[in-house]
Amino acid sequence: MYCNYCGKVIQEDANLCAYCGKRVGAVIARKRLVRPRAGRRIAGVCLGVAEYFDLDVTLVRLVWLLGSVLTGVGLLSYPIAWIVMPEEPLYLMAPAAQHVTTP
Repeated sequence: MYCNYCGKVIQEDANLCAYCGKRVGAVIARKRLVRPRAGRRIAGVCLGVAEYFDLDVTLVRLVWLLGSVLTGVGLLSYPIAWIVMPEEPLYLMAPAAQHVTTP
């Protein structure tokens, strides 16, 4: 792959050119920390954290439970995260186009 700005050969998976420092390639969309609508137990906080950090949701729930029982931090942080974390946007299906036939 070539840099569009300086013309030097760079790695295929590079995000920045090693020679001129300009951003090359497509920009990857950032993951957002949101509470998913599907698959959640109480408010979706643990599931949202698990998806954001690409972890198993059971592991996150166990760590949160241990943090709640041993230190009490989980009891305080869960309601705060419930309020602060936005809910995943609701995606609606577009209405199907109606075919009108003329005689």
